[in-house]
Amino acid sequence: MNSTLAPVSPISPSHAPYRFSVAPMMDWTDRHCRYFHRLLSKNALLYTEMVTTGALIHGDHQRFLQFNAEEHPVALQLGGSNPRELAICAKMAEDYGYDEVNLNVGCPSDRVQNGRFGACLMLEPALVADCVAAMRAAVSIPVTVKSRIGVDDHDSYPELVHFISTVAAAGCQQFIVHARKAWLSGLSPKQNREVPPLQYELVYQLKIDFPELKIILNGGVTSLTQAEQILAHVDGVMVGREAYQNPYMLAAVDRQLFAADVPELSRNEVVALLMPYIEQQLHAGLRLNTVVRHILGLFHGQYGGRAFRRHLSENATKAGADGSVLSQALTFTIHDVY
Repeated sequence: MNSTLAPVSPISPSHAPYRFSVAPMMDWTDRHCRYFHRLLSKNALLYTEMVTTGALIHGDHQRFLQFNAEEHPVALQLGGSNPRELAICAKMAEDYGYDEVNLNVGCPSDRVQNGRFGACLMLEPALVADCVAAMRAAVSIPVTVKSRIGVDDHDSYPELVHFISTVAAAGCQQFIVHARKAWLSGLSPKQNREVPPLQYELVYQLKIDFPELKIILNGGVTSLTQAEQILAHVDGVMVGREAYQNPYMLAAVDRQLFAADVPELSRNEVVALLMPYIEQQLHAGLRLNTVVRHILGLFHGQYGGRAFRRHLSENATKAGADGSVLSQALTFTIHDVY
């Protein structure tokens, strides 16, 4: 695919991509979303939606693994609990060119529990260790784990330490920890992202107790100023919903968190860079909404932002909708000052 982006400069070890990442989010962080996010930040580590081992092994793996070359650095998140199957899928990820493969040990949904993966695996640290060991034996790219701080009533700090130490002994050197525990019953996935209290201090303590590990904090981060404060305690910050609903926050990531001497693109400049990609996707037979649904929040909090969002929501799904719909949406954001 032809690129509309400038080549990504190598990142120094002190500016490693785990310093800031955008969380894997089901139905959100697909390849079109990630391409858009990469326009905003060249250094942030981007994650796929979670893909189950069954989908890759028995389904259309090319559809699930496809990504744009411009997305690097990009990580694939896997859901599963069978070491052999996870090893096979990790190798697929490496062969496709992913920079990291991540094991989901944090999702609390019923569907995930029924498949015996996600947050319920925190109750089986030895199995998670076996999974990590099998994946690491199959690939040379980093194998990481995304977890919660606990599950149900198994939420003591010693239990969290036992989980981390067990999995680290299998070779995992990087943990992304959502600083809330998960309730496996009684709360919806949405409630599990909001109701259990955030406990950043537990994640900070992990970094103190495991200084040799890379500890990345996830959960409740809504600004880069807050991210900077968190980075005083841990190695990295992962942002989820805020990065999706208010994506322009990513435009300051390279300068503010990576000290990169790069210009901060305006929202209109980002749209201009996205237009050729949109045309490519339309030419490939995709509908306009497949891409532009991810940019609805681009003008969040700005003049005309609601009208921009409404125009796209109402018109991008129509048959034959093309880039002119986005151009028309931009007109609502023009604010003449006299």
